[in-house]
Amino acid sequence: IARTTKKKKKKTILTRALFIIVIHFLFFPATDDFIFMKKLHFTISEMHQETLHVEICQQINSTESEDKIKQLVAAELHIRDEITLNKSLLSKDFYYWNLKNHILSIFCSFGHENKTKLKLTELFQTRFYIYRLNQEEAAIETMDKDGEEISASSHWVLPSIEFADLWENLYYNPKIKENLLNFVETAMIYAERKVNPHVISWNKVVLLHGPPGTGKTSLCKALAQKLTIRLGNRFTRGELVEINSHSLFSKWFSESGKLVMSLFNSIKTLLEDQNALVCILIDEIESLAHARKACSNGTEPSDSIRVVNALLTQLDSIKRYPNVLILTTSNLTEAIDLAFVDRADIKQYIGPPNEQAIYKIYSDCIKELMRTEFIEKEIIEDYQYLKMQGFQENQQTKYSIRVLQLCKQSEGMSGRTLRKIPFLAHALFMSMNQNKLKNFLAAMVHAIEKQKTDGLEVQNNTGDKV
Repeated sequence: IARTTKKKKKKTILTRALFIIVIHFLFFPATDDFIFMKKLHFTISEMHQETLHVEICQQINSTESEDKIKQLVAAELHIRDEITLNKSLLSKDFYYWNLKNHILSIFCSFGHENKTKLKLTELFQTRFYIYRLNQEEAAIETMDKDGEEISASSHWVLPSIEFADLWENLYYNPKIKENLLNFVETAMIYAERKVNPHVISWNKVVLLHGPPGTGKTSLCKALAQKLTIRLGNRFTRGELVEINSHSLFSKWFSESGKLVMSLFNSIKTLLEDQNALVCILIDEIESLAHARKACSNGTEPSDSIRVVNALLTQLDSIKRYPNVLILTTSNLTEAIDLAFVDRADIKQYIGPPNEQAIYKIYSDCIKELMRTEFIEKEIIEDYQYLKMQGFQENQQTKYSIRVLQLCKQSEGMSGRTLRKIPFLAHALFMSMNQNKLKNFLAAMVHAIEKQKTDGLEVQNNTGDKV
């Protein structure tokens, strides 16, 4: 009975939606489509909890209004039978020529990351985010110590052109990016609505830890950029400050915590502007643990511990600001300072990519070489399609299956290393005048084998983990 009632309710909702659509197209002009879709919100939200997120990168010199931009983008998307998710739709691929004068790209995401296509015959709630990329390079903040200038931090205004498309080109095990984005969005909403931190504890601190080369720092930067875009209705811009931990805990800084306080005073100045989302990135946070350990062993002056304590104190003092997010990374999980670990709300391990993530990395690299005409164009299917076909090899999937075999050979490699393999294949094992995909894939086999051999040699000679 319950199942029948649910089906009838869904059928009634769909009937209402179809009725409104018919009435709209009979009596209202096509230019009102976007306003009309907004009126349908009550029907859509009843049918689906998930939301289609549409991020629109507007050109710097465009003077078009946001409402008009949303209307044009809605028309561009609805003219298609389906849209590609988690991959930017570039202006050169737009159907509407007038949209090209105002928009650089459209990025759509919907629910879980493993969904790659979305048919627009479905009804769902849509949220639009319009932003422009800041063209300026990072500003380097320096501090003077005994007449010597030391780099203390790097500062970007977000969204930055430097991080454009970074989010979509980072591949991890399922749901890592989705969970991190949900966490930081929830933390910022809690802060905005003034949830009592003494009742529900949260510090707005993220800790990403794992082996080198897995993209932890890049993910932090991409996360700050993504959050700035998603919270564009709340903040007019983002500020990303990357603290140079190597300088912070060097011999020049071990004398006093005053320079740490000076650095955070400049950060607090940024935080006073409630229209700015301020993200603080501290790379290799295990430097804190190193400083404490060195001090306790007597290898560093006791003043060194004051630098660590000053940093922890400053982090505690800024968490009261509703517009701050602290992002940290560590290559050595076992070396993270316990005093800091307690402050982190989410501790996410970032390991080497799994088979699916490796496949995405390799297929993207191959498609880029096809785009730039280094190798001939062939069909490379996405991982989900191969999975639905039971990973069976046929004329259409033969190259895709070959790429999948390369993925199995590459297990355990970091994302940084994986992205070097295509270059090494071209440079060392393939002539530039060859453009056959089968030859390139064979060259990749040799590049993978060489990378493994070289890695073992380094490990044996240094005793370090590669």
